[in-house]
Amino acid sequence: MTRPLVWLLMCVIPALATAQDEPLRVAYKGELLSLNTTQLTAREPLPSSLETPLGSLWKVFVYAWLVDTGAREPAYECRGQSKEEVYCCTAGGKIERDQALVKSCGLYFEPARLGITAGDWRTYWQARQAPSWLLDLPSVQPATRVSVADLLKVLVLLPAQEQMRRVLLDVVLNAADGNVVGELGGRLRVKTWSWLGDQDPQSRQGGFAGWTADGSPIWAGGRGTSQMVLRHYGSALATVLPASWPAEAGRCVEVGLFSRYPVSRVLAGDRVVSSGPLQGDYRVEFANGNALDIHSDGELFLLNDKLVARLDREEYVARVLEREAKPEPAEAAKALAVAIRTYLLQNATRNGECLSIDDSSTRQRVAPRPASADSRNIAAWTADLVLAGSTVTYHSDQPGPDKLAWQQAVEQANAGQRYDAILLHAYPRASLSRWDNPVASCEALPAAQDWLQKQRRGWRPRLESETGYNEVSTFAVCKLAFGRPFVDRERQRIYVRGVLSLQDRLDLTHEYLHLAFEAHPNGQDETYIEGLARHLLLE
Repeated sequence: MTRPLVWLLMCVIPALATAQDEPLRVAYKGELLSLNTTQLTAREPLPSSLETPLGSLWKVFVYAWLVDTGAREPAYECRGQSKEEVYCCTAGGKIERDQALVKSCGLYFEPARLGITAGDWRTYWQARQAPSWLLDLPSVQPATRVSVADLLKVLVLLPAQEQMRRVLLDVVLNAADGNVVGELGGRLRVKTWSWLGDQDPQSRQGGFAGWTADGSPIWAGGRGTSQMVLRHYGSALATVLPASWPAEAGRCVEVGLFSRYPVSRVLAGDRVVSSGPLQGDYRVEFANGNALDIHSDGELFLLNDKLVARLDREEYVARVLEREAKPEPAEAAKALAVAIRTYLLQNATRNGECLSIDDSSTRQRVAPRPASADSRNIAAWTADLVLAGSTVTYHSDQPGPDKLAWQQAVEQANAGQRYDAILLHAYPRASLSRWDNPVASCEALPAAQDWLQKQRRGWRPRLESETGYNEVSTFAVCKLAFGRPFVDRERQRIYVRGVLSLQDRLDLTHEYLHLAFEAHPNGQDETYIEGLARHLLLE
């Protein structure tokens, strides 16, 4: 009996290992890439035979139709009548188009709700030379299998893709508790999909499809749900996706260069330049006697003896990075690029179609020449990413509340910290978000934070006598939206209802102690933590 059992195990174990090690397949720029959880393992031309179930991708086409036809459909209201509302909103709430796409709310995009007829749908997509599976409205559903190559061709020409690329950055921002955006930055703008496994209907397959920031279409599929794919393959995707310059580099930023230093004249060789656009190399002479060589590719203008730059947003970020710091170490530079972009969002004014901001030490200093390739690469890697929830400032070497210090960021990067961890340390209440929809995941409770900071000073002698206590240097107190108070150890955040009642203060103290004893078994002992909290407050 031993030999057949051994033979069976020899057959089964390799099969299980193979299933477990099945790679993630990524179709991108005419190739099919195979990835394990850490790196690229194979590369081949994209086969025309490769197919994928649509899964949730059908919603992308309805979204495109709605945007392109100028539809004014109502929001979807959750009334508790369908279990599918879990992907949309809570009972009594509602959801709008953009978030319905991000959260994959199928009830929102149901053609019957939107009044889309099969005939109108066919006519619309025929005019855009769509493949046959997209022409038939009843066929545009999760189970429909389509050619991956055809899908990518449709994505290239899809209406409303510029808008979708902006909106779908939220998918990456929300995935794996923020870990995916930590690994990928702003490079990926995709809709997730999941469906039944091809070989085993009890299992799941999933992935994503959409675009990289430069507008290149991309598809991925593998074992597990879409969220599992993003969680497990983020680091591998980071090794194969380039940080190409984004297709939407942001509205123009008008910069008043050298705003604190009056210009006496601008020279092209020996010739004094009059007002107008600048093209080529110039020498700027200032009223204080200093002079500086600059270069313009048509983005600089001399207007009434003032130099003005009109830059797209990401070029602005790259030039500020170049002037205020440098593009290395990369993780420190990524953190500063996000801070620069956020500072622009929070401090620029509107001037027609442009944002307007001065170039000065009281704002942000801007390099008067095109940014280097390395600085542009950092801006592209972080494209569209901003912080929400804090007023953002930074300094070369002086940290402070909601202030990033470049020298400290360099030390943190050299110690192996990623850009999102560096940002979290400098701005503990802030969340990574996107430029045109900055939403904070931490609604600050300053009164509760101030109360806790004050109490800690009085508690210090008592707490320092407790085994395992480690005073937390940086943390944030955030408003609890629902449920029980808790602590987010990864982000050093305490979520409570407030600080007015005794119960609120007990909750706040309790959760802080969980954070302060995190590295010791006492931190997991609810009886110990609750007893200590009551002792600190009541005795």
